Amino acid sequence: MNRESSLLERIAVHAALLLAVAFALYPVLWVVATAFSGALTPEPRALPVPQEPTLEHLREVVGGSRELADGTTVWLFGRQLLNSIIVAVSTAAVGVLIAIPTAYALARFEFLGKAAGVRSLLATQMFPAVASAIPLYLILDALGLLNSRTGLVLCYASTSVPFAIFQLRAAFEAIPIDLEEAAMVDGATRFQAFRKVVLPVARPAIAVTSLFAFMSAYNEFILAATLLDDETMFTLPVMLQRFIGEYDAQWDKFAAGALVVSLPVMALFYLVQRHLVAGLASGGVKG
Repeated sequence: MNRESSLLERIAVHAALLLAVAFALYPVLWVVATAFSGALTPEPRALPVPQEPTLEHLREVVGGSRELADGTTVWLFGRQLLNSIIVAVSTAAVGVLIAIPTAYALARFEFLGKAAGVRSLLATQMFPAVASAIPLYLILDALGLLNSRTGLVLCYASTSVPFAIFQLRAAFEAIPIDLEEAAMVDGATRFQAFRKVVLPVARPAIAVTSLFAFMSAYNEFILAATLLDDETMFTLPVMLQRFIGEYDAQWDKFAAGALVVSLPVMALFYLVQRHLVAGLASGGVKG
């Protein structure tokens, strides 16, 4: 009787897991099938059944070009991909480089205004990006940074820096201060202890924070659509939105574009994940 009930429980668990996997994979399968399909459903209610798989949609999305005012022709998708990568990498770099010393100071030192500063940083996370779109537009317009990658990076950094500070502060607080004190007893300065002891131990947290900052900037749409009006300066999310019009939707091109746009993030996440596993497995204290 116990064996039968145990078998039924395992069957129920596996059935529930299979159902969850199917539910999670359905949108991905729809995108892949639509991107390579020649016969599309008008709306994403069911998987399209392709008569003859085709790469035409991918070629139309990736192969587009545009002639500039000076007569030169640019590869439009390549320029937009470059914009997205530059903006995302710059945002992650600015956020993490500013956050590392700030988070370390908040985790290790007591100083006047520390509590107020932490509350101020927390307050910046309470407002959605759309609430700051108009003020940011006016500020960048006054600075002459509208429709530029620099302006977009500055806007994204205003949200990535507080997020990174909170993430890294918790990571630094979790590192025993005894490690730094032992290094300083051996003759290291505080900066040397920070650089040679704390940073290697905090590497997994820094990698995670950098990844989230990169993905947040890479996938952001509202501010990019508000601050950019030149097609050659678009990031990839803005490019994708152009396939969804007011009266029609080009699901084939949208799916093909979404598939291509997701590849850099998937590759980056895979590479960073490997480093995270290696960093966590190495441990914090070595002989």
